Amino acid sequence: MSSLAARVEDLHKDYVLGAETVHALRGVSFDIPRGDYVAIMGPSGSGKSTLLNLLGCLDRPTGGRYFLGDDDVASMTDDQLSEIRATRIGFVFQSFNLIQQLSVLENIEVPLMYQRHRPANAHERCAELAQLVGLGDRLGHRPSELSGGQQQRAAIARSLVNDPYFMLADEPTGNLDSVTTNDILELLERLNNEEKTIVIVTHEDDVAARAKRVIRLHDGRVKSDERVRS
Repeated sequence: MSSLAARVEDLHKDYVLGAETVHALRGVSFDIPRGDYVAIMGPSGSGKSTLLNLLGCLDRPTGGRYFLGDDDVASMTDDQLSEIRATRIGFVFQSFNLIQQLSVLENIEVPLMYQRHRPANAHERCAELAQLVGLGDRLGHRPSELSGGQQQRAAIARSLVNDPYFMLADEPTGNLDSVTTNDILELLERLNNEEKTIVIVTHEDDVAARAKRVIRLHDGRVKSDERVRS
């Protein structure tokens, strides 16, 4: 197994808008070692959202290569990309994206529905993840019965259920107050200390400062790639 969770090589993404071509990414390259904690930053128009979509296999690059572990996903079919999204990438969104009709435990179990062979101990694993994120006493609660921080904790547990190559978090504290933001960032640090690979997209310096490494984009290129702590 590769020591890298992901690698992008000379990644380009162009959008054709009428007679104009927008070069959203212009040759982006970097590695994400397993166990790393990376923050991706950049102003509006820097290519941050485009890179997020490519890392999450929600879009395809115009040029370059993207590897998850040893697999080149840039050339995969739509069906293969769907399976990659379901089994190898854990998503955490600003708006939580929990299913309101389901309990905490059932929401955590949702990614397992896309597996061809559901693990025999799936129910127990989901309960353990709920305990890990501090929701062991909320398994039967629905999202409307939880605070924003608790909902994000449930989303984080859901993102880990398939033991993904990395967790991809898009502004995960954007809808939370400062105290709850700190709680979620402490949880992410704890998970990273347990060797979980985390990629967080944020525009907030204080959020990025909690990562081990900060990649800054500008005009579709990597402006800087700095390791801020080991």
